[in-house]
Amino acid sequence: MKKFYLFIIALAVSFTVKAQWVNDPVNNTFIANTSADAGEIYLSTDPVSGDTYMQWCQFASNGWVPKIQRLNAAGEPQWDASGLQPAIQHTLASWSQGVAMVATTDNAVVSCFSTEAENSVAVKINADGTFAWGEAGITLFNGAGGSRTELLAGDDGGVWALATNNTNSYLCYINADGTTNPTITISDDTHICTFGQLVPANDGNVFLVYEKEQWAYTYFYEKDIRVVGYAKDGTQISDDIELMSPVTIPGAYIHYVVPDGLGGGYVYIWHAGGIGGSFNTYVFHFNQNGASTIMDLNGIPVHSLDPDNFYISASATVDPASHDLIVFYEQTDEYSQTQCKLYMNRITSYGDRVWGEGILVLDNGITPCGGLNIDAFEYGGGFAVTYYKGLGSGSQATVEAQGFDMNGNSLWNTQMSSSTYNKTGGNNNTGFHGGQNIVAWVKSDTGGLYGQNIGQLGEMGEITPPTPPAPCNAPTDFQGEAYYNAQTASSAAVLSWTAPDPLPLHYNLYVEGVKEIIEIDAEYTSYYQELEPGDYIFKLTAVYDDCESDFALTPNGDDYVLIEVVLSVPENDYEEIVNIVEIYNLNGQVLNVDNINDLSNGVYIVKGVTASGKTIIRKVCR
Repeated sequence: MKKFYLFIIALAVSFTVKAQWVNDPVNNTFIANTSADAGEIYLSTDPVSGDTYMQWCQFASNGWVPKIQRLNAAGEPQWDASGLQPAIQHTLASWSQGVAMVATTDNAVVSCFSTEAENSVAVKINADGTFAWGEAGITLFNGAGGSRTELLAGDDGGVWALATNNTNSYLCYINADGTTNPTITISDDTHICTFGQLVPANDGNVFLVYEKEQWAYTYFYEKDIRVVGYAKDGTQISDDIELMSPVTIPGAYIHYVVPDGLGGGYVYIWHAGGIGGSFNTYVFHFNQNGASTIMDLNGIPVHSLDPDNFYISASATVDPASHDLIVFYEQTDEYSQTQCKLYMNRITSYGDRVWGEGILVLDNGITPCGGLNIDAFEYGGGFAVTYYKGLGSGSQATVEAQGFDMNGNSLWNTQMSSSTYNKTGGNNNTGFHGGQNIVAWVKSDTGGLYGQNIGQLGEMGEITPPTPPAPCNAPTDFQGEAYYNAQTASSAAVLSWTAPDPLPLHYNLYVEGVKEIIEIDAEYTSYYQELEPGDYIFKLTAVYDDCESDFALTPNGDDYVLIEVVLSVPENDYEEIVNIVEIYNLNGQVLNVDNINDLSNGVYIVKGVTASGKTIIRKVCR
């Protein structure tokens, strides 16, 4: 399906006053006190309330612990200046065991982490700082869990939780009240099932994308990537299919997943393409049924293979209008890996690389850069990239942002932080909500979590939310059938649908094999087209002032109608029409009459029901 929008487009820092977003790249917004060694920064915005939660980890008496701060949309911290600690009653390891955090749809946040005993624990904190599931939280998967966790917000205040041990992965849905649904175990007799990522499916379900691995030899694994869907009650809703065929690569390189906005998702991973190959980033896609749409199980590389350079460290987002993947990645030289060039490319769900060898964003020479993130504008029309531009040795860097339209044309260039102190960057940005995207980092010399917002026009500080586009609803109940007139030996297809609300300017009908788009007036909800015998695929959209809708769905949920236009029908199939359903003129327009005798002289198409109850279509003369 598609929807095209047509518009262009160590020492603690202590503050007692509320901060708010500033428009000053020299002095960015203070968010929370942290130790200088803090890291693993995750951000998540509740799109309903506009609150943003920020989680980081730092050393404490009970191990490497997560801490969380809550900001309102104006950038004002709402909790204690040192944040809240969800793991206060647990002993954690002195190294990262893998943590996850996500805002829920009921204006709360869930943090999930692994304890030193390798139990996976989830803690929910309400907006007022109280613990919804108790301060100790809940232990998941009957104690199985492991050293890695993932979370995905559900549609009802609950969350999907995933954990991995040394062999298997475990998945369950946690309801908003803290009760848990049955645990799903993903296992294989000969492989490790690991490195799972979650992406939302339709109807509150989830897709799990995970790797099957087995040891090849020193430092190398043979791995493939698979996808399978589940419902909240633990029922498997799709086949477990292979997205990436097995390849022998270093085990440290794992995949990432982003939803495509249509119930499926894009998967990307960088690896060497086999032992001795050059590193590149490879893209895969699966649809709302969990089926791969890119036929090459090796994936689509974001750049042509190049033995002299690597194309790695990718970040990706999906445009909500075209549903294409926009991927932002680094080119570095194979020999010393000191070069830094940043590129972006656009890839469709069928694997078309729209921008060829990519569009160059930054050439930083042999000075390192990193912290790549890319986020689409929330209503389509463009996207922004953010990155840390290195200034020399160490981790001194400025924070830069650039905006682009969907053709890759530059819209603006903003320096978000010009301060050159050492920064520990975040694992993600919030993405655009209410017109703003948020970036955060730790001042790694002295401590302190800082951040900055950026708007779709490249502005910082006070940001005016963009006006949502008018509804871009598609027609519904799209249906069709073949027609043959024995008297004139003519074949045709008759299509019908239910109009959306509001009415569009007109409809676009796409016919496979026909280059021209058939434009149909908005007042009509049916169409008649004479065609040569054969198989035809029809797709229908609604066109508004500034957008073209997704393809209309049939009652079965397909986004197309397949009609076999026949050469003839057996003579004994002929039956008289006893009840007229609709009458069309030869342009396919439905007429507001239900009796042939009310028509002027001419030729018409009649859809009706025979005495046996069969619905048929005939051409009649008046």
